[in-house]
Amino acid sequence: MPIAKRRRAMLLAAGVMLPLPVLTGCSSEDDGPPPPAAWDIASAPRTGTTGSGTLRWALDATPATFNTFQKTADTGTQRIAGAVLPSLYTLDARGKPQRNGDYLTGADVTSSEPRQVVVYKLNPKAVWSDGRPIGAEDFQAQWKALRGTDAAYGRARNAGYDRIAKIEPGDKEHEVKVTFAKRYTDWRSLFTPLYPKSVMANPAVFAAPARKGLAVGAGPFMVRQVTDTSVTLVRNPRWWGDRARLSRVLFRTVPAEKRAEALIAGQLDLAEVDAATARRIRAATPDKQAAGAARGSSAPGKAGAPEPSASGTAETAGANGASGTSGDSATDKNRSRTRALSRFTVRKALEPAYTQLALNGTKGPLADDRVRRAVARAIDRKALAKLVLKPMGLPSEPLGNHLLMAGQPGYQDHSGALGDPDANAAQSLLADAGWRAGEAGRQKALGGKTDDRGGRQSAPTATASTTDTATESATASATESATGRPSGAAPAAGDAGRRGRAGKAALVRKQGRPLVLRFVLPDDRSGAQLRTVGERIARMLEKIGVGTEITKVPGESYFRDHIVTGDYDLALYSWPASAYPATDARPIYAKPQPAADGSLMVEQNYTRVGTDQIDQFFDQALSELDGGASRSLVSRADARIWAAAGSIPLYQRPQLVAVRKGLVNAGAFGFSTPRYQDIGFRR
Repeated sequence: MPIAKRRRAMLLAAGVMLPLPVLTGCSSEDDGPPPPAAWDIASAPRTGTTGSGTLRWALDATPATFNTFQKTADTGTQRIAGAVLPSLYTLDARGKPQRNGDYLTGADVTSSEPRQVVVYKLNPKAVWSDGRPIGAEDFQAQWKALRGTDAAYGRARNAGYDRIAKIEPGDKEHEVKVTFAKRYTDWRSLFTPLYPKSVMANPAVFAAPARKGLAVGAGPFMVRQVTDTSVTLVRNPRWWGDRARLSRVLFRTVPAEKRAEALIAGQLDLAEVDAATARRIRAATPDKQAAGAARGSSAPGKAGAPEPSASGTAETAGANGASGTSGDSATDKNRSRTRALSRFTVRKALEPAYTQLALNGTKGPLADDRVRRAVARAIDRKALAKLVLKPMGLPSEPLGNHLLMAGQPGYQDHSGALGDPDANAAQSLLADAGWRAGEAGRQKALGGKTDDRGGRQSAPTATASTTDTATESATASATESATGRPSGAAPAAGDAGRRGRAGKAALVRKQGRPLVLRFVLPDDRSGAQLRTVGERIARMLEKIGVGTEITKVPGESYFRDHIVTGDYDLALYSWPASAYPATDARPIYAKPQPAADGSLMVEQNYTRVGTDQIDQFFDQALSELDGGASRSLVSRADARIWAAAGSIPLYQRPQLVAVRKGLVNAGAFGFSTPRYQDIGFRR
């Protein structure tokens, strides 16, 4: 699936997150177990499953296309492609590419000079569902469609394919020889998924809508039926690998806000859920859910922890706000709903994606890198990670890298390039940039409206408090008890008014103008967590005299009308991680370039902050075939990205998945590629 399209789908769908599909090296860092909370899938032997049954899996939307390289592709497209098409390389729990033996018996760089040559050795058993062997003609058709030279294929992603010079059959049977015009470190990212030549050789079929189905595939499943609200997969009778343990997979379109009701109604077996729904499920069987969490995620190849069984003892009215009055119909209804939720367990992991604070560097005060660094050093990232992750029982360390997640080969914390949180250092940076506190600013901070640099009359957010850290934690705990918000969550607007503003620092000013930043946040259910984090950040900035004007905008237009266009000073949104950062991360951090019409070409760099040196490190990493050397260059790029202070990673996002008890080898996959043929129900 095109990286940009997956990113956009994720940004719009789940708390504003933009979604990626799928190096080598000889250092010891490539080895070792996955980091804590890397995945949680109730791993179990295939022989322990029934060998039949239908899995009902929730999607945010019915896919518009089954072609992951189409601009309309989304995460649903990716899920279905993973089950019905060849993936030459899959990812393990650490985000390392692994050769897929179902399709490849080998794949090696056989030459690097004068040109890089990769020889793929195909599994002789690998055939398309129409009986034709997978071969060089399929590789050739995909390359020609995606290399970017044929306008008939539209704006398909061509990263990597544009570096290929030619593709031909290898010297031996079942071999494919790929010769590159430019060396390419991320060659393993190519041809996953691989489409049949019948799709890639015809622009009309390439762009066909999903309702026309996918006539030919080569996975454990194949597409049987497509409706407006579902996609049904059935076993592929020509599949040569391990037989799928499920008879069918039914992908059902259930928007995030309707997931809880669908689970209660018994309409789903597997669904990503928000924190509120996860808490309701855990409350339905509190003791056994906690015991399962203590045991931790099961590891690959080992029997998973025993599934907690449904129990009526967990039918607590408090979990759903019931009154507890015996015989009351409302209480009975709540007990029934709790009983329904007790049939599920919550699988949780750190998603291979991170939430960042974005600082728009093209205009206003944030065009000055000293002001950006001051804002960054006012942010307590540890507190924000704890705020979001600790209530869910996940590791709550802040992320120290833009390009790699914790546990990925080559991960290093480069936040030191910017400096630790330090209010005094932040205020010194502001003063150096000409922003200083004064009596006029102090009077403005205590009340009344200020002139917000564009002539707009607006008051900055006022949520500061005189409480110290300990008191704030106690207040947060009390708030959770009273309101159900996570421990440490920012108070609601009414709470802020009650707590007062006595601790608010004077706004810094420059030439009589106060420093007030426009903080744009999504105003919908999926953006609730971002708003909580945003309000906490606003309070942190007030401590150094920086005001914020929080602007809440409709979720459906947040990315399109504000992030892409640069209509913000501060914003929160998420990026997914990649196993191939040299390829996939470059457009996010590339230095914007002026276009012929005077506009700025930003690619996916929506903060508009970049440097020539960052671009050079990415370019060098992309052409470096030694995995360790390539990772070193990526690491150097990340340190420079931190220093530029356009993007401040806060934390890895939580991945919460409701899984019907008895369903195994499925759940919070993290980085790991689902092995669809192993998913099943316990006997």
